[in-house]
Amino acid sequence: MDGKQLIARRIARELKDGFYVNLGIGLPTMVAAYVPQGVEVLFQSENGLLGIGPPPAPDQEDPDLINAGKQPVTILPGSSFFGSDQAFAMIRGGHMNMSILGAMQVSCRGDLANWTIPGKMVKGMGGAMDLVASAARVIVAMEHNAKDGSFKIVEQCSLPLTGKEVVHDIVTELGWFRVGAEGLVMHEVAEGVNLEEVQKRTGCQVQFAQDLRPMLP
Repeated sequence: MDGKQLIARRIARELKDGFYVNLGIGLPTMVAAYVPQGVEVLFQSENGLLGIGPPPAPDQEDPDLINAGKQPVTILPGSSFFGSDQAFAMIRGGHMNMSILGAMQVSCRGDLANWTIPGKMVKGMGGAMDLVASAARVIVAMEHNAKDGSFKIVEQCSLPLTGKEVVHDIVTELGWFRVGAEGLVMHEVAEGVNLEEVQKRTGCQVQFAQDLRPMLP
């Protein structure tokens, strides 16, 4: 499997029966395809949908069924539709057990920047600010470095913040990291990845947990 599949499959193992989860656009939406067997999770989208299923096959896409990122989705039995005002009431009311988001930058203290790049046209900030302020747990799913090789996990974000000290976990193709008062701590490492590479590709000091273990999909 490729790095994005590894990230999505690993995060899916954190889902618990009965969870309400919001998936950000891009890579996080892949998590819906890997929900463990026997686990029932209700995925929510801030454009007004609760009960999102796995991504549709290309020939099964319905232009009327999309998530907040305008990506085609499927629905499960019992799914419901409502206005964005109700969707945000669910989010702001603290009813999301987990938010899984992408990021452009995350600091070692859990600051998140994922909504804009100065000078670029942005149509709106979306729901990310509400999600990170309200969810019980925020997991960032992203590739470890930008396409140009620059750091995405940094000492201090240089881009406008979505939220300050809001991220609990970061999952990349290199492994699983937790952030907090003690800084960035790696708890799981992907197969074939050495710790020297992890530090070299990270823009802040990485601590390695004493019980560091393999990251299994």
